[in-house]
Amino acid sequence: MLEDFTVVTFEERLGETFRIGLDDGSALDVELVSATVAPTRPNEAPRVRAPFSIVLRGPLEPILPQRIYHFEHEALGSFDLFIVPIGPDESGMQYEAVFG
Repeated sequence: MLEDFTVVTFEERLGETFRIGLDDGSALDVELVSATVAPTRPNEAPRVRAPFSIVLRGPLEPILPQRIYHFEHEALGSFDLFIVPIGPDESGMQYEAVFG
């Protein structure tokens, strides 16, 4: 499933809620706040999918450590995704996922 995701998949979902399943059986809702295509280098070999990243925003507490989490989304379904906390902004903690 992840191999089918592109930056457009997420651009169409900006502002939407994704649910992260936690080990204790609870869930944490996060909002998709950005989807950005990574810059390419000159003479880089063409790829099937352009690399991109997404940023999600959750509450300030708890801060999730970097690792793979199980995600649920109304339209995209269930998938596992590696996220990294990248720091707080004015509204909560931000997490980034990078797609190669």
